[in-house]
Amino acid sequence: MAVINEIICTEADGSLSFGNYEVAEKQKAEGFKVGNDVYKVRTHKDVTRLSKNGNLVLETVPGATVHSLKVGERVTGFEIEGNGNTMVTLELDGDSTYSIYVDDVNLDKVNTNMTGKISFSLELDSNCKSVRIEKH
Repeated sequence: MAVINEIICTEADGSLSFGNYEVAEKQKAEGFKVGNDVYKVRTHKDVTRLSKNGNLVLETVPGATVHSLKVGERVTGFEIEGNGNTMVTLELDGDSTYSIYVDDVNLDKVNTNMTGKISFSLELDSNCKSVRIEKH
């Protein structure tokens, strides 16, 4: 897959694609509306961050490109590409248990605290990895 030139876009299936880990200068898009929600993206080689209505959805350090992000009540899924060891942070439901799958391999089972944040590390390159997070 390729990086997202528009910084953020809606796919035909309603999912979101965003980020560009190849740019050195910070880029951002604010006020991207999908239904009643307003998204903001900040992206460059060091960090990519997606917020919805002022709250964190997903952040990567260093930056990455995320394709086809769908956040559901029980399952969140996306494809991701980038450069090297990348920390991924998502804000999900607080005080919950989730299983993290990368390319259909179960990496871990994690518990969120009150804030609902989970973090995990991936080794990324220009080939997309498929990530699925399932709530128990």
